[in-house]
Amino acid sequence: MKVMVHIDDADQWRHALAERLPEAEIITSEAPATERRGVDYLAVWKPSEALLREPARLKGIVNLGAGVDALLSNPGLPADVPIVKLRDAGMAELIADYVRYGVLHFQRDFDRYARQQARREWHEHAVIDKADWAVGVLGLGAIGAKVAQMVAADGFAVHGWSRSPKALEGISCHHGDEGLAALLGQVSTLVLLLPDTPSTRHVINTETLAALPPGASLINPGRGTLIDEAALLEALGHGDEEGRLRGAILDAFPREPLPADSPLWTHPRVWVTPHMAGPTPLKAALDQVADALRAFEAGEALDTVDRDAGY
Repeated sequence: MKVMVHIDDADQWRHALAERLPEAEIITSEAPATERRGVDYLAVWKPSEALLREPARLKGIVNLGAGVDALLSNPGLPADVPIVKLRDAGMAELIADYVRYGVLHFQRDFDRYARQQARREWHEHAVIDKADWAVGVLGLGAIGAKVAQMVAADGFAVHGWSRSPKALEGISCHHGDEGLAALLGQVSTLVLLLPDTPSTRHVINTETLAALPPGASLINPGRGTLIDEAALLEALGHGDEEGRLRGAILDAFPREPLPADSPLWTHPRVWVTPHMAGPTPLKAALDQVADALRAFEAGEALDTVDRDAGY
């Protein structure tokens, strides 16, 4: 079994993966072209079109992240090669921490206190009980389900939404168009953890933002393509004038790095982070990658990516 790794810190991944798979030959994408053409498997994150086209006998691809949109949209992707992706691999807890911080940011009025500090204004706001602060989580996959349950464990009323029906203990689950409308109408904070697919792009738009209660807030540690930026900015209001949406904490954007001229950088009710909500813990990820490669080689059944669904 010959595996090529392509990711930042690929040498670190190569050494660590070689320890877990002593029976395999592990190279990186920096190896000579003659070596790259002979690989059986790719373990990659956002490879180039040329890199995907190089192997002559590719048997499988491991996507070194939970999001597969960049890989599926790559014109060099072979049509008949199975793909597996990282599923949680320790990311869910990190993303849950990001979401919990964001929910508390709004529920405990830290956004308002920051603006008051700039005005040297001393004014205390009444605390809304957690049970009365409904949090909506769009996307109940491996990560979304865990995030929803961790936020619920903190005492918040949590509503979750997915395309098809799901049942999660402690979560009010909704599905389909009617379920989305019902969720949007009752949440104080909306969290986006959907994959990037044709059906989810710009799911947050003028219509869905208008369905949120006035003063609701938004947290996006998911995919930048989920949000119509123009609609978001309109809902946030202009200058000191507060719009329908109270604020947004954004970690993912359609173009990354976020362009320097983006109005999101300077909007007074937007907090920008550089796609850091859920970094992949190396040990847990390596365990999943090694297991997947062994299963590929043994011809075992794997939970592969559905290319049509986009995840």
